[in-house]
Amino acid sequence: MRTVITTLLAAVALQAALTATPARAEPRGYYEVVGVEDDDMLKMRVGPGVGYKIVVGLPNGTVLLVQGCERSGNTSWCKVALKQARGLKGYVSSAYLRKM
Repeated sequence: MRTVITTLLAAVALQAALTATPARAEPRGYYEVVGVEDDDMLKMRVGPGVGYKIVVGLPNGTVLLVQGCERSGNTSWCKVALKQARGLKGYVSSAYLRKM
C-alpha cells in the first residue's frame, strides 16, 4: 500500500513539474514598445500587475531598458527604465516589448 501511495505521489509531482509554465525570461537590454493601439498607451506601473498604480503611459516606439522580468498570474512583467529618463522606472507587460 505504501508503495502505491508513493508511486501516485511521484506521478502527480512529475505531472505538475511537466505542465508548469515558467516565467518568460527576458534578457536585459534595450527594448522598444510595440503593439499598442494608436489611441492607447502601454501603462508603466509601480509594481508587476494591473492592481498597481500607473506611473506613465508609453506610446509605440518608446525605448526602455529592461532590468529583469517576473511572472505575475498569466502575465510576464518586466522591470524597466526609460532610456531617456532612467530615473523613471516601473513595470510593463513583456507582451508589448521587442528586443532592439
